[in-house]
Amino acid sequence: MPNTLKLTHTLADETRYSIYQYVLQEGKEVTVHEIATAFSIHPNVARMHLTKLADVSLLTSELLKSGKGGRPARIYKLAETPIHLSFPRQESQLLLQWLLDMVNSFGTEAIEKGKEISYQSGWNQIYKNSLSTTTFEEKMSLLTLSASSIGYIPEIKEDMHKKVITFSIYNCPYKEYMNKYPELICSLHESFLQGQFDALFKDNEFVQVESMQNNHCNNCLYQIEVL
Repeated sequence: MPNTLKLTHTLADETRYSIYQYVLQEGKEVTVHEIATAFSIHPNVARMHLTKLADVSLLTSELLKSGKGGRPARIYKLAETPIHLSFPRQESQLLLQWLLDMVNSFGTEAIEKGKEISYQSGWNQIYKNSLSTTTFEEKMSLLTLSASSIGYIPEIKEDMHKKVITFSIYNCPYKEYMNKYPELICSLHESFLQGQFDALFKDNEFVQVESMQNNHCNNCLYQIEVL
C-alpha cells in the first residue's frame, strides 16, 4: 500500500486521530497506560493505535528503562520530521528551501520586508471574514477556526476589565526549518499571527512569552491582552 494511503487510512479512525491530537497538544512523551486512561480504552487497544501512528511515522517510540529492573516501558512522542501530502506529488518544499536561502542571504532588510508581507497575509486572511463579526465571541470563533489550520489553540481568561487570550503552538508547522533559520522562521510566523489579531482586535498587546528557540521550551506561548 502506498505511504499516502497508509497515512490517510491510519488517520481515518476517529479514536486514533484524537490520540494523535492529544499527543500533539501534550507536547511530551506518552505511555500506553496514559493513553488508555485518557481515552477510557483497554491498554491493548491504546497500544494498537499508538503502534499504527508510529508505523506511518507520525510518532516515534523507544523503550525507557526504569532502573528498577523488570520490563522497560515503551514511550511515544511526536516525530521530528514532518510529513507532507500532495496530490499529485509537488516539489513546493524544495521551492520553499530556495526562497528561505535567498531571503536569509539578503540579511536584515529582507527579513523586515518578509515580516511586512507575512503580517499583511495574516491580516488579510482574517479581515475578509471578520466584516460581519461584531461580538467578542464571534471574533473568537473566527480566530479558533483559523487557528486549527496552523496548529494553535486559543484560550480566554478574564483579567479585571480586559480579556487575556493565550495560545500555545505545540507542533510548529515550520519546525523542519527551525534549526537552520530560527530567527527568520519565528519572526515571519509571529508577524503573521500578529496580523490576524490586529485584524480582529484594534486595541491589543501581543507578547510572546515562550519560544521553541529556547532549549527549555517545548512550545511557543503567546499572550494577547484585548483592551
